[in-house]
Amino acid sequence: MPRAAKKPKSAKISFPFPNTTIVVGYLCLGLSLFIFLNLFFRPAKEELTYQLRSTSSSDQPLTPPNHDFSIVIPTIGATSEIVANVNPYDSRVYQQALTHGVAHAQGTGFPGEGSNIFLFAHSSANLFEASRFNSVFYLMHHLVVGDQIILWYHNQGYLYEVTDKLLVSPQSVQYLKPDSAETLTLMTCYPPGTTLKRLIVVAKPIRL
Repeated sequence: MPRAAKKPKSAKISFPFPNTTIVVGYLCLGLSLFIFLNLFFRPAKEELTYQLRSTSSSDQPLTPPNHDFSIVIPTIGATSEIVANVNPYDSRVYQQALTHGVAHAQGTGFPGEGSNIFLFAHSSANLFEASRFNSVFYLMHHLVVGDQIILWYHNQGYLYEVTDKLLVSPQSVQYLKPDSAETLTLMTCYPPGTTLKRLIVVAKPIRL
């Protein structure tokens, strides 16, 4: 009796990366973790440093990075050079400036001129270009009325005292406007790592 012909075995298709889905999943997880840490690790680190400084008995004076144009905020241990005349409405311009220091808004005043000096440093800058200068204002929410801020401009120091602190919407641009008396206005995004609100600190000059 003749035997029935055997059915040809179907060839198995093998993939060079059998666990491609798993690999992609791990890559996505790693990228998400990187983004999360990049946005929130630095604020957490700054908060811890602030708490340790607050409980420390030693109070070391802060040195300005330069005397041409810079800011010193003793209460939160912040120092930074200031990049002058930065367009606050062009994100490409100000994000680049923020990789070098705190930005001074174009069209606003300078120390000693008797007008509004507007400085800003966003806490959620370009993810891949962030530098330590983006963290300068991370702790700005700790400032209270009476705290002092020092600006250095053209080798002269100017002392300011905090008079107000406000939380406003991103559309609130009235704080960029000139003032009839000298005012120092600081702005950052809040909460740190987001762009939900704007934290504004207002200070008035006092004799240095």
